[in-house]
Amino acid sequence: MKKKVLLMGKSGSGKTSMRSIIFANYIARDTRRLGATIDVEHSHVRFLGNLVLNLWDCGGQEAFMENYFASQRDNIFRNVEVLIYVFDVESRELEKDMHYYQSCLEAILQNSPVARVFCLIHKMDLVTEDQREIIFKEREADLKRLSMPLECTCFRTSIWDETLYRAWSSIVYMLIPNVKELENSLQQFANIVDADEVLLFERATFLVISHCQRKHHRDVHRFEKVSNIIKQFKLSCSKLAAQFQSMEVRNSAFAAYIDMFTSNTYVMVCMSDPQIPSEVTLINIRNARKHFEKLEKVSSSAPAIGHR
Repeated sequence: MKKKVLLMGKSGSGKTSMRSIIFANYIARDTRRLGATIDVEHSHVRFLGNLVLNLWDCGGQEAFMENYFASQRDNIFRNVEVLIYVFDVESRELEKDMHYYQSCLEAILQNSPVARVFCLIHKMDLVTEDQREIIFKEREADLKRLSMPLECTCFRTSIWDETLYRAWSSIVYMLIPNVKELENSLQQFANIVDADEVLLFERATFLVISHCQRKHHRDVHRFEKVSNIIKQFKLSCSKLAAQFQSMEVRNSAFAAYIDMFTSNTYVMVCMSDPQIPSEVTLINIRNARKHFEKLEKVSSSAPAIGHR
């Protein structure tokens, strides 16, 4: 099952850097050596078995942008499932950025009218912390108004923190078939093992694709932080020629287990009951694998779900 994803935005907005961090295991500081994208770079990212993201990273130089809307219009904008448009928050050509975005929307309406649209207000680390929310809300309001009659979902992002993982997790979540059934099964599993929370990560990217929460947690950004931390740790292991398979973190207040789950996922189980031995939780994780493997196979063979 292939899903065409367009990644667009002006040259230098950070498109290729974020793609390289999420899908090619780059760390933020290594993206400085990436060059500008020339025309369109195609990559196929296998995600959860049979779900393949057909990612079109479109170079943002003016000559290429004009070409996309003219001679390449049908080829670029036909059969698109998701448009991700990246804005550099510090761009000095905001009016031109908005013009190109509007041209994208017109082409999407003509060729892929049911595509989902996401706008990433990127490089937010360059904005002083007290101004970030104000500037993001202003841009979000402008983009939502400009996008009508299409709906657009906006995220503020930076390659230097967890916000990038939050945005891409949300985008990929909407592409996963059978996601509600997956969440129901996670809820049942969490009840059985008496977990406070269970997270499901995609194995290659470590994006959170599903979760179940049974106990309130005050940190609303914890999923993205865990994604970021564990992926960096996993990359450190690979540099030492060691393979990351599982991890247990425990203190007097909680225990957290991260383990390989299905062939395409990792699971994280958080417990606050210190009376439950580690061995019991690990056995329960092992016993649940077969059910989730079966669910994954059913999902990957299911027909695509309509957008709206």
